[in-house]
Amino acid sequence: MTTIIITTTMVTVFTGILALLLTIANNTIANYGEVEVVINDDKEYLVQGGNSLLSTLVDQKIFIPSACGGRGTCGYCKVKVLEGGGPVLPTELPWLTEDEIRNHMRLSCQCKVKEKMKIEIPEELFNVREYEATVELLEDMTPEIKKLRLRLKEGEEIDFKPGQYIQVKIPTYDGNDEEVYRAYSIGNPPSVKNYIDLYIGYTGGIATTYIHKFLKIGDTVHINGPYGDFYYHDQSDREMIMVAVGSGIAPILSILGYMKDNNIRRKATFYFGAKTPQDLFELDLIRGLEKELYDFKFIPTLSRVKEEHNWTGERGRVNIALEKYVENGVNKEAYLCGSPGMIDSVVEVLTKKGFTEDTIFYDKF
Repeated sequence: MTTIIITTTMVTVFTGILALLLTIANNTIANYGEVEVVINDDKEYLVQGGNSLLSTLVDQKIFIPSACGGRGTCGYCKVKVLEGGGPVLPTELPWLTEDEIRNHMRLSCQCKVKEKMKIEIPEELFNVREYEATVELLEDMTPEIKKLRLRLKEGEEIDFKPGQYIQVKIPTYDGNDEEVYRAYSIGNPPSVKNYIDLYIGYTGGIATTYIHKFLKIGDTVHINGPYGDFYYHDQSDREMIMVAVGSGIAPILSILGYMKDNNIRRKATFYFGAKTPQDLFELDLIRGLEKELYDFKFIPTLSRVKEEHNWTGERGRVNIALEKYVENGVNKEAYLCGSPGMIDSVVEVLTKKGFTEDTIFYDKF
């Protein structure tokens, strides 16, 4: 019994000493004090050192695109670090090309602010704003996808290009002890400026769990944006091939709505991939666009059809439908949104049919 008491006491003392040493280390070794960050040579900020460059910029209301919430798994938050970034980390290498490394590009979520830094970011990011919105609509589109409408405060508007996205701040909640940001494509056309429609599939992650399980009508949500270089290109009159699966429908709907609002007369075909008939949604909206747009056709294709579904439409993944219907890439351009696997398979098909890199626009998520 005495041995047990002595052992327990020793473990307790050792644990206490270790905790004290960690606290001292955190307050001394990891305490970098105030650090200067210079942006684009003409904007200077005095910040508290020790955090990631991404979170440090957010604290200054400078929002860098990040689809993964700063976990280093999306590669969106690239900035040019000219001084003070330290060596490129192994966690950054999968997302940086050799040219980008030579040009001092870094993932801002992985780069720590420890000393004076000089960085460059696109000037348009200084126009990105933070908005407070209210949940006006929260509707099940499919068993796994919800439509979320966020109404901005009275008198506020957001300007964006059709196809771009915003970031949603996910607060702490039961089961999640950290605030994170997640990126979601805007589903409504730019003519609607006082609310944002999002289509959010449930993945079991921090953000989708909050939205699907905790968020309620009337709740306040903080968003920032807009972001993204995936958007409709006005200067072209080429025939459009659109491809999406699941919640990737959002930017396509935004683009189609923009085309309707501006009476754009371009031929367009939208290939939408789903598993079963119950995974198709917004069909009334899309069928209406088929009637209203100049020359628009909707082709849904299902990959897990059963006999009882009585499905008479296309079967298989979207790349199979493209193989079947798209003859060549002459005077055509493509807009794609979905998972990396889907995008890669579709790009492969389109490239074989003569599409070039500058005629294929995509957003992977």
